[in-house]
Amino acid sequence: MSMFDLAAVPPVTIAPGSLANVSRRFVLKGIVASGALVVGTGLAPHRALAGWATGADKMPGGTVYDPHVFVAIDPSGEVTILAARSEMGTGVRTSLPMVVADEMEADWSRVHVVQAPGDDKKYGNQNTDGSRSTRHFVQPMRQCGAAMRMMLERAAAVRWGIDPAQVRAENHVVVSLVSGERIGYGELAAAASALPTPPVGELKLKDPKDFRYIGTGTIPIVDLHDITTGHAGYGIDAKIPGMKFAVVARPPVVGGKLVSYDASEALKVPGVERVVEVQGWPWPHKFYPMGGVAVVARNTGSAIKGREKLRIQWEDGSNAGYDSAAYRKQLEATARQPGLVVREDGDAEAALKSAARVISAEYYIPHLAHASMEPPSATVHVAGGKCVAYAATQDAGGCRDDLAAMLKLPAADVTVYTPLLGGAFGRKSAYDFVLEAALVSQAVGAPIKLTWTREDDIRHDFYHVVSVERIDAGVDSGGKVLAWRHRSVAPTIFASFVKGADHESPVELGMGFIDNPFHIANLRCENGKAEAHTRLGWFRSVSNIPHAFAVQSMVGEIAAALGRDPKDMLLELIGPDRIVDPRQSAGVKDYWNYGDPPETYPIDTARLKRVAERAAQAAGWGKTLPKGEGLGIAAHRSFLSYVATVVHAKVDEHGRLSVPAVYTSIDCGFHINPERIRSQLEGAAVMGLALTKHSRITFKRGRVEQDNFDGFVVTRIDEAPLNVHVDIVPADWTVPAAGVGEPGMPPFAPALCNAIFTATGKRIRSLPIGDQLAI
Repeated sequence: MSMFDLAAVPPVTIAPGSLANVSRRFVLKGIVASGALVVGTGLAPHRALAGWATGADKMPGGTVYDPHVFVAIDPSGEVTILAARSEMGTGVRTSLPMVVADEMEADWSRVHVVQAPGDDKKYGNQNTDGSRSTRHFVQPMRQCGAAMRMMLERAAAVRWGIDPAQVRAENHVVVSLVSGERIGYGELAAAASALPTPPVGELKLKDPKDFRYIGTGTIPIVDLHDITTGHAGYGIDAKIPGMKFAVVARPPVVGGKLVSYDASEALKVPGVERVVEVQGWPWPHKFYPMGGVAVVARNTGSAIKGREKLRIQWEDGSNAGYDSAAYRKQLEATARQPGLVVREDGDAEAALKSAARVISAEYYIPHLAHASMEPPSATVHVAGGKCVAYAATQDAGGCRDDLAAMLKLPAADVTVYTPLLGGAFGRKSAYDFVLEAALVSQAVGAPIKLTWTREDDIRHDFYHVVSVERIDAGVDSGGKVLAWRHRSVAPTIFASFVKGADHESPVELGMGFIDNPFHIANLRCENGKAEAHTRLGWFRSVSNIPHAFAVQSMVGEIAAALGRDPKDMLLELIGPDRIVDPRQSAGVKDYWNYGDPPETYPIDTARLKRVAERAAQAAGWGKTLPKGEGLGIAAHRSFLSYVATVVHAKVDEHGRLSVPAVYTSIDCGFHINPERIRSQLEGAAVMGLALTKHSRITFKRGRVEQDNFDGFVVTRIDEAPLNVHVDIVPADWTVPAAGVGEPGMPPFAPALCNAIFTATGKRIRSLPIGDQLAI
C-alpha cells in the first residue's frame, strides 16, 4: 500500500472545507490507482547530502530527499507535495514544499500540500523545534525537487528518443530543445515514477537567479485563506465517529501520585459515562503522563463538570515544599558563590581584584508558561492492536515511537497525523497529552478526544526555567573592560529526563553563555548547582532568554556607569571582526553549537556588529526624544542567526509603559520566505513584550499559583508595539541558512529594559516589570 493510500485510516473530519493534510488523501487514492508518480515505491528512502555541512543527520531519521517519498503527480498534472514538519505559524508547511516546487519547475498554482504522518525513518526527522526546519531541510528539499525535475526530463527524453541534455523542464512542462515540442508533467508522471531516484552526485540544482518562488516573499502560506476565514483545522478540531470526550485530573505537585478517589458524584453529572484511573510514571518521566483520574463523557463540558465533582486524595511527594520566593533566594545565594567553571579565558579573578572599578548586577527571570492559544488536545483510537492519533504535536515521529513503546505495539501499527498547531513555542515537543489520550482510549475501548483546559495548560506545563544571572565586570582606569565573570544558576531542562541532573547541560550552556563573543581578555563563566522541582521544557529561545537578558543589560549598565553611548559600548565589547571559537577556551567541554558544526556556523563578530549597526540606523539612533522616552539596544546570536533589536519605549507621568516602535535586524543566511521571517520577528516583539512586562509562573506548596490569563498575563492588542520594523540582511546561497522562529526573542527584553533606563533612569533587573515603574 502506498503511503498516500490511507483508506485504512478511520474516518475523521477536521473543520469543514479545511486541512488538505487529511482530507486530500481521498484524492490521492485516485493518483495511486492511475499509475501516476506516487510515493512509497518500497525502496529505502534516499538520504540527502549537504552542499554545506549541518548536524541534520545526527537527528533521529536524519534527512531524506527522495521524490518518491515526497511528490505525487496525477495525470492532469496536479502536483501534491508532502510536508513532513509541523505547522505552528512559522510557514514551514509552505516554505519547504515551495522549495521542492521551485527546483522541479512546478507551477505553484497547481501544487497541493499534504501533511505527512509521523515516521522519522521514512521522511527524515520530524521534530519541529530548535529553529531547524530551514537550516536542516532546505538542501534536501532542493535536492528532492531537482531529482524530480531530472526524472521528468529523462522520461521525456526517452519518449522523444533524444539525449536528456536536449530537454529542459520549465514551468510544469518539459521542452525539447531539438524540436520545441512540449509535454506536460501529467503526461510524463507514470514513466517518471518508474525511474530510480538520481543519486545526489548527478543532481544539478538551479542557479539561484532562476528561482521562481524562493526568496521572493510573494507566496502566501497555503493555509492562509482557511486560517483567516475560520476554516482551518487544528488538533482540537479532529473528530472520529463514536468518540468520547475526556479531561484528566492530574497531581497538583510534580512527582505526586494518586492515593484514592471517589467518583460517585461525578458519575451523577448528565453526560458523564466513565471515570478511569490514568497510569502515571515516576518523576522524572520525560513526556510520559503524570497520572491521575480521567472523566469520560458525551461532551467536553460534561467531562469538565464531572471532574469538578471528583473527590481526590493526592500524595504530594518530594516537591511539595517548592516555593518560588524561597527558591529565588537559594539561586541568588548560589550565584554569589563560585560555581563550576565552564569557560575561562585569561584570569578573570585576578583581573577583577586589580580593576579600577567593578560593576556588578544580578538578573532574575521567573518560570514561564508557553500558553499557546490552542491548549494541548489529542484524538486517539486504540483498538485491534493498532493506534491512530490526531494530535497537534511538534514531533509526530517521536510521538509515534513513544506511543508504540508505551502501548507495546510495533511502530508500524501506530499512526500519528498532525493537523495545524494553534501555537506551540516548544510546549508541543512534549506530547504527554497524546499518551494520556491513548491510555484513556485503551481503558474505555473507544476513540477519545482528550482536551486540556486553559487551567490544565497553565498548571501542568513543561515550564521555561527560572534563572538568576550574576555578572561582575572589571574596568581599568581608562574605561576599558578587562574582566568579565558571569555566573548562571538555573535548573536544567534535562532534570525532566534524568534523575539528579542539577547543572545546566551543554545544550543550555551553549545558548548565549559560554559562547559569549565579547573581546575581553579575562572572561570566566561559572555554572551553579540548582535542583529542579517541576517539569521543565523547551521554550521559544530556551536559555538564550536569561543569558541574553543579563549580558545585554550589563552592556547598558557599563555604558551608563562610564558615561558611554550604549551602542558604541556594545560594538566595543564585541570587538574586531573575527571568528570566536569557544572550544579554544579552558573549561569548555562538549561545546554545543545548536547541533551544527562550528566550521559551517562559526561565531562571526562581523555579522553580529552588522545587525546592531543596521538596527540602530533604522531606529535613528542618537535622535532627540521627548522626556520619558528612550531607545535601547541589544544584539545576540542564537540558533546560528544574528539578531539586533532597538526598542523605543515611552513611560508616562503615571509610570505607564508603551512601545511606539521596535526595530529588528536579522542575519539568518540564505532564506526561503522573507514574508515569514518578518512575521516571526513581529511575533517575537509581541511575545517578548508579554514576557518582559507581565508574564510569570510562581509556586507555593509545590503548586502553580496562576491558572489562566488573569494570572499569567499576555500582551493585549491595545498594548502591543505600534510598529515593528524588520530588516533582513541579504544573503545568497553561499551563506548557510540558519534559524528564524526563535532568535527574535532574546534581544527584546534587554533592549526594552535598556530603553526604559534611557527614558527614566530606572534599571530593571527582575522580570516581569510588573509595577516596578509605578509612580
